Amino acid sequence: MKMIPKLMLADAQIIMQGCIQKAEEIDVDMDIAITDDSGHLLMFHRMDNGRITSIDISIGKSFTAAAARKSTRAYGEVSVPGKPAFGINTSNQGKFSIVAGGLPLFVNEQIVGGIGCSSGTPDQDEIVAQAGVDAFLTHIS
Repeated sequence: MKMIPKLMLADAQIIMQGCIQKAEEIDVDMDIAITDDSGHLLMFHRMDNGRITSIDISIGKSFTAAAARKSTRAYGEVSVPGKPAFGINTSNQGKFSIVAGGLPLFVNEQIVGGIGCSSGTPDQDEIVAQAGVDAFLTHIS
């Protein structure tokens, strides 16, 4: 049997606060999703001016980061024509996202969840997601 750490609601709240603070700092209202290690939604927040069209995108980014256990930016690099994951974005009812802004969460090399952010540029989305990762790592250390 393998014992793994689990992301709890209190952890998700800390991650979310880190993301929101960074989004406010860079002045971009975001849609922010946090999933567990299986890619199931734990928490979602749409800031006042977060794009309605980015709701599903942020959830997809979080799902992908948790399920693929890598950033959506890295996953996007291997999912273009001629690469090993080409077409993956059409699997799982189209839930996979291959645009930057999704980051996995690890504890002792075990996946515990994912963060997905959308509404800014891909780089802004990734910066906000990284702030959530950083808040989480500070919390558990």
